[in-house]
Amino acid sequence: MGIDPGTKIMGYGIIAVVQKKIELIVLDVVNLEKIKNQPLKLKKIFETTLSLIDRYKPDELAIEAQFFGKNVQSMLKLGRAQGVAIAAALFRDIPIFEYSPKSIKQSICGNGNASKEQVAAMLKNIIEIKTLPSSLDATDGLAAALCHHYQTNSLKGNAGFKGWESFLAKNPGRIV
Repeated sequence: MGIDPGTKIMGYGIIAVVQKKIELIVLDVVNLEKIKNQPLKLKKIFETTLSLIDRYKPDELAIEAQFFGKNVQSMLKLGRAQGVAIAAALFRDIPIFEYSPKSIKQSICGNGNASKEQVAAMLKNIIEIKTLPSSLDATDGLAAALCHHYQTNSLKGNAGFKGWESFLAKNPGRIV
């Protein structure tokens, strides 16, 4: 399960890996813009994350880590949203993995400076999504989940390629 935390929109995506094939389970957002009270937004994030975990039973949670910005208030709000989602996963004993926005983009697109649109387009091809959601926050959550899959898959012995040929031979699904 991947989450792109936010206090306006929280994106999430859940994948399953069945015999090395990546399948999309769910891809959506939680729109928090109508909730004006910050603590109530955090409550909604917590409840939604718990609900997703209870419904889909993910093994792990990958979440986009904070990045450094100029607006301290925005950073505090984002940190709270991230913390609440993490707390919900911990409440259900789900292991947490954090990835920077740059490492997620690098994992999906091969470019840590890729745009949200580029990430969404790559995800559409990799996972064969028929129709992309209107909010790119949803695909950002999905990208966190796929990044985690790639990272943990590499740690389990798929790393150490001798060149592009060996990489492509072991990863035919990543060719676009």
